[in-house]
Amino acid sequence: MRRDQVPQDNSSSYAGHKKLLYAQTEAGDYVGVKSSGWEVEAAATCAAVEEFEQLARAALAEVKAGTRSPLYYHMYASRMDLPLLAQVSGIWRWRINRHFQPKHFARLSDALLDRYAEVFDIPRAQLLTTPDA
Repeated sequence: MRRDQVPQDNSSSYAGHKKLLYAQTEAGDYVGVKSSGWEVEAAATCAAVEEFEQLARAALAEVKAGTRSPLYYHMYASRMDLPLLAQVSGIWRWRINRHFQPKHFARLSDALLDRYAEVFDIPRAQLLTTPDA
């Protein structure tokens, strides 16, 4: 896109900040241009956040029912999915899936719990619990 076409919609998702985008000058060179947002991007971001909030609520219900471990809830509460959690933790997906089962989660080592807690940027004690509501 050209420098004069960079969106400036004052998006609410930017909270008054600006985002650096790259656009072409008239000469065809790429330069950094600050954008105050794009409403389409803001709508897509809000939709994605809402979806993760719904997934977190559903995960919380499964944890409370005893069918999933707290790890399952914290993954969605941190706006992650299984592939992303596997990537940032360095743990195979099939192992994480096992850790979603309460009986396997209960037997995790302190080192592995610390690894998950670091990924979610929460204390280990919080990883072992879920919110009441």
